[in-house]
Amino acid sequence: MPLTTTPLPSKTSFQLEDVESAAKPQRIKPTDYTDNNINQDENKRLKDVEISVPVVYGTMAFYLGKKANELQSHKWTVYVRGATNEDLGVVIKQVVFQLHPSFDNPIRVVESPPFELSECGWGEFEICISILFHDDVCDKHVDLFHLLKLYPDAESGPQSTKKPVVVETYNEIVFPGPSETFLARVLNHPAVYVPRLPAGFNLPAPVPSPNMNVKGKDDTKNHPLIHWFINFSEADELLKLASARQQVSLS
Repeated sequence: MPLTTTPLPSKTSFQLEDVESAAKPQRIKPTDYTDNNINQDENKRLKDVEISVPVVYGTMAFYLGKKANELQSHKWTVYVRGATNEDLGVVIKQVVFQLHPSFDNPIRVVESPPFELSECGWGEFEICISILFHDDVCDKHVDLFHLLKLYPDAESGPQSTKKPVVVETYNEIVFPGPSETFLARVLNHPAVYVPRLPAGFNLPAPVPSPNMNVKGKDDTKNHPLIHWFINFSEADELLKLASARQQVSLS
């Protein structure tokens, strides 16, 4: 899959907006996810059904203080997480992070949650994040682009070794016409928004994906950086609505 980066900028080349973007959250469909894909196996795919997965991707950078040098001034982590810190392994098969080419092995593949990696450096650059899904989800991928930010805005005060610079983006990945096996597996999963299904609708018994972990084992609710994660109210409302709909459909 094509991955791109931008040339390594100076330390102050990029100045991002405030941590929480005011932009309206996007709803993303995997690349080339069209009606042709949906109709490939029409008997096993559900028309007029749409599954939504709220995700957050971003970076968190800590200043190294007295340990900093010209080449390593910050330790940072780039990640893809569930918007409410639930395990995304039920949907995501692997995440590919492409770093600046000055890093050793700049293309990093993470094949199990938590989908993240940490590095040290001094420069800000654009990271390409490619999300690939389990076979019964879809055979396409989603490419996201995130600008690593190491240095706080002027109004945030001086750099601190205790308070990181956090930049996160909330999106919803949408899967129209999901397969029956995919829907059965995620129907009651807290990381996934599933619409209310018609009464009497029967699904096959759920089959775990090959690298899917025990529910809750690899969520980020106990992540060491969770204190700094941004709370996105859109995700809370979406998943509360999903839970309410599921309760009604089961009653």
